[in-house]
Amino acid sequence: MNVELFVLCDAATDYHGKLNILGAYDTIWARNLPAVHPLCAVAIRIRFAKIEEGEHKIRVNIIDADGKSILKPVEMAAKIQFREDMTSMAANMILNLQGIKFEHFGEYSVDLAVDSRHEASLPLFINQAPAQA
Repeated sequence: MNVELFVLCDAATDYHGKLNILGAYDTIWARNLPAVHPLCAVAIRIRFAKIEEGEHKIRVNIIDADGKSILKPVEMAAKIQFREDMTSMAANMILNLQGIKFEHFGEYSVDLAVDSRHEASLPLFINQAPAQA
């Protein structure tokens, strides 16, 4: 198994196996706390080898600098089924998140686990926007 893509973005779609991503980022600017981000997506593309055929549990969690979850971790299932002529297969997953509330400025982490094993992390910075003149 190989995580080919794991990104935080404005929006993502899957069109017949093509993963479309709009506006990848790692920083959110906010004037006040708590900062509420109205909408974002986590786009994931994982390649599985034929030996890994079957169902896999995917978990995404966003944690603060103290390691505390800021929302309930999201769990999804990926059912991987191969045709005879395939040696590997990619699965696209999109997680749309609305109204995420950040209580503090600083660094957060978007964590990805597959079958209860940590596979990747993305930093997410919540920065205070400069005062407008």
